[in-house]
Amino acid sequence: MTDKQPNGKKRVLLVDDHPLLREGIAQLVNEQSDLLVCGEAEDCAGALAILDTARPDLAVVDISLKDQSGLELIKDFKARAPELLILVLSMHDESLYAERALRAGARGYIMKREASHKVLDAIRHILGGGVFVSDKIVAGILDKVSGRARAATPSPVAALSDRELDVLLLLGQGYGSQQIAGRLHISVKTVETHRANLKLKLKLGSSGELLQFAIRWTHEHGTS
Repeated sequence: MTDKQPNGKKRVLLVDDHPLLREGIAQLVNEQSDLLVCGEAEDCAGALAILDTARPDLAVVDISLKDQSGLELIKDFKARAPELLILVLSMHDESLYAERALRAGARGYIMKREASHKVLDAIRHILGGGVFVSDKIVAGILDKVSGRARAATPSPVAALSDRELDVLLLLGQGYGSQQIAGRLHISVKTVETHRANLKLKLKLGSSGELLQFAIRWTHEHGTS
């Protein structure tokens, strides 16, 4: 899947639920002599459906999608096409999501507010075999690996599982348990279990406190 096409261009798949953003990135990529957008999707189901036919070398994926978490899509991509390279482009705070994305199988993480040239730099760096994250994230990972993690108390949100974080985000966006179950393709009972775990890990005493925390946290860390 990673061989160059006859025209010498590397193929890029765009997965984002904002049409205007996809259009902007597609235009930017297609203006390059070495890159070509081979497909676009607004959700995980659409992305997986075109994976085999589009045969991308690299996928640009958002964290928040209409039908599932982008983190879950990354895992699905790697299960189906282990050689696929993945760059996460998101509004969400990199300090919370970048390491999660790398663990899921991504090779880079940049935020949507970055200049457009940074997107191209990231794509080419990853296609060249590198990993593209900010110096801050690199320093944090090295500190953990070397045992020199900073003494500052980490946010309790950092201890949440990927799925618990999904539920927290959707709660903050105003979704109820049944809607969350539908979006994440899990049972309402499982959602309620996650909510109970969230209250425990975040040291919140009631569902009302959890909802207030989720709304505040989602507002502070972006919603798409």
